[in-house]
Amino acid sequence: MPAPPLRLGVNIDHVATIRNARGGRHPDPVRAAHMATAAGADGITAHLREDRRHISDRDIERLANEIQLPLNFEMAATPEMVAIALRHRPHAACIVPERREERTTEGGLDVAGQFDTLRPLVGRLVEAGIRVSMFIAADPVQLDAAKRLGAPVVELHTGSYCDHEGAERDRELARIVAAASHAEAIGLECHAGHGLSYDTVKPVAAIATIRELNIGHFLVGEAIFVGFETSIRHMRTLMDEGRRGAAA
Repeated sequence: MPAPPLRLGVNIDHVATIRNARGGRHPDPVRAAHMATAAGADGITAHLREDRRHISDRDIERLANEIQLPLNFEMAATPEMVAIALRHRPHAACIVPERREERTTEGGLDVAGQFDTLRPLVGRLVEAGIRVSMFIAADPVQLDAAKRLGAPVVELHTGSYCDHEGAERDRELARIVAAASHAEAIGLECHAGHGLSYDTVKPVAAIATIRELNIGHFLVGEAIFVGFETSIRHMRTLMDEGRRGAAA
């Protein structure tokens, strides 16, 4: 029996990063979202950070109104971000850890340690019909906490897997495999993302219990050399190749 289809969510944050380096309107992340749609993406991901270092409030408003694909709104667990999510009602909201000093989101959210803080925020999003995801490390403790919280989806942080090589990468991949299996066993839909590239995506795509990959920075960087649609199409091809090797 073949593995379930694997979706690709394209993160457009770093199109906005390039725009903001100089100011003005170009390159336009909403245009990038339309190009990702044409290239075969299944969803668009955008992270509105507290300091607005890349995606802006106006970007989120335009994405919510203009794109046809599901919008995955990455957000910190703050009242401000919950209010924005409730105003725009994206398809999904992925709650991520956020620290001003980091260059990008590093590490997973400590759902177990912040359970009491997260519970009312997650409850409001779920009540509004927003599909809540928790961005976490491949750790069964965090998976179990996400399940108790009522979030239907988890996204496993793949950064450590991508950063290492050789035997250590193999160990990190084994942790992701085990976490994805545990997620399925307790009734969570499992996604994965962070740092994935052409060189690292196929083994993750081969994990049958992962249903979606969210990829952005690499695709935007590769677009400098080959174009955005081409970078996405090639990633989609590699994902499909990896998926065909997945065990049912």
